[in-house]
Parts: sequence; C-alpha cells; structure tokens
Amino acid sequence: MDRSKCDLSDLSSIAAVIRNNDPQVIINAAAYTAVDLAENDRDSAYRVNCDAADMMARAADDLDIPLIHFSTDYVFDGASQRPYCEDDPAAPLGVYGASKLAGECAVRAAAKRHLILRTAWVYSPFGKNFVKTMLGLMTQRDVLTIVNDQHGCPTSAIDLANATLRLLPVILDPNFYVFGTYHLVSDNQTTWFDFAKRIQDAAIAQFGANWTGKNCRIDPVNSDAFPTIARRPAYSIMSTQKFTDTFGYGLPDISESLPTCLNNLEAGR
Repeated sequence: MDRSKCDLSDLSSIAAVIRNNDPQVIINAAAYTAVDLAENDRDSAYRVNCDAADMMARAADDLDIPLIHFSTDYVFDGASQRPYCEDDPAAPLGVYGASKLAGECAVRAAAKRHLILRTAWVYSPFGKNFVKTMLGLMTQRDVLTIVNDQHGCPTSAIDLANATLRLLPVILDPNFYVFGTYHLVSDNQTTWFDFAKRIQDAAIAQFGANWTGKNCRIDPVNSDAFPTIARRPAYSIMSTQKFTDTFGYGLPDISESLPTCLNNLEAGR
C-alpha cells in the first residue's frame, strides 16, 4: 500500500488498515528516509520510523502473525574496520539512524514473530535513487565528481522484494522459530565513485554506443567536498553470513542486478 492507502504519519490509519485487511503477515518497507531533513524534523522521523513500527509490531503480536520490518546501515557509526554483524553495537550518527534504531527496538519489544532486515544503498527502476540520479546527470554534464571515501553495498530493491517473497512461506510455517535481526544486502563492496563508474559501464552496455552519458568524465572526491547537514557512516559494509546460513540464499551479484534495473528503466521509457 502506498501513502494514499496507509499514511504512516497517521497512526490511526495504520490501525484501520490492519483491522480491515485481516493480514497473514505485515511487511513494513516504508520509512522517513530524508536523512538531512530529519535533523530538523525529528518528530516526523520518529513518528514514521519508530511509532508506526511499534504499532505494526503490537498488531502483529496481537494477531500472532509475522512482521518483516526493514531497517538500515545508518544504525551504525561507520567506524568499523570489518563488515558489521547483527550483534555489533549500534551508534547512529544522526536523527534518521536514531529513529530507525528506535523502531528496531520497538519491534523487538512488541512482536515475538519478527524479522528485522537491515539493508543499504538501495537502488531501483522506481522512485528517486542513486542509479537514476547518475543516469540523468551523466547525460547532462561533461564531468561529475563523486564521493570516494564512503564504502557500502549497493542493493537492488527488486532483489530485496524477491528475497522477501521467498521468506514468506518459511516464516509462516508454525515450526519456524529463528526470528530476529538479519543483514540483507548485496555482497558487492564499493564506494559511491566506483558505483557511479559501474552504472556508466552498465548503461553503455544496455543503451548502446549512442547513449550520450558515455562521454561524461567521473572524478573521485572526498566527502568533505560535499558537506551535508547529517553525518553519513563512512563504512556501511554489513555481513550477510547469518542470513545465508539461516535461509540458504543471498542476493544476486551486482553484475546481474544492475543490468536488470536498467532493463526495467528502458522498458518504461
């Protein structure tokens, strides 16, 4: 459901939707994700990322149904020198990450049958995201400067959706008991600069030699060249070993996922 059918900033809307639809499972893939705006809009961020999650978790527990709740790498401070595991201490750098961490805590406290799936650097053929922004800028500019000192795992929303659908029959089995927190990202580790280069290469392969963005030069810079209101974690690599050990699969490689995203963009033109 989109915001027109269930507005997470209106808690009564959530209760009505759950009551009227008699769900077998609740999947919360929505969030207040405006990282910089959240610094001066704390109440809205917490209402959507924490209070709404708490209400869904309580409803799921009352109905004895599973809840899948998506969270973020921003619960970490980015100071690690190795991939983050699920039980590593959380230390968000800003309001967005803190509100998502508060939502995680609310879900854990309220719903026995919950999966918290932390993901990161999500891209998609839909909505606003790094891939679509880069494709547009590459056709408009001769040179782009992209941050090269933030490290993460670009993750396809299509892959996340498919992985979530595979989870449903597993967690709906009354014998399933391994609920909890899991990291679910692509295992491809990169920087925003390297990711931009991969996007350009994939777009040339997808759209052909006549694609105008192929001539755009991409230069690396440090993040201090682009000061932001909210601090970002410099290191967002998360280990997915727990997820693959438990469920027996992971997300596809970016070499498969990025062309799939671009193919969907091309089909929608």
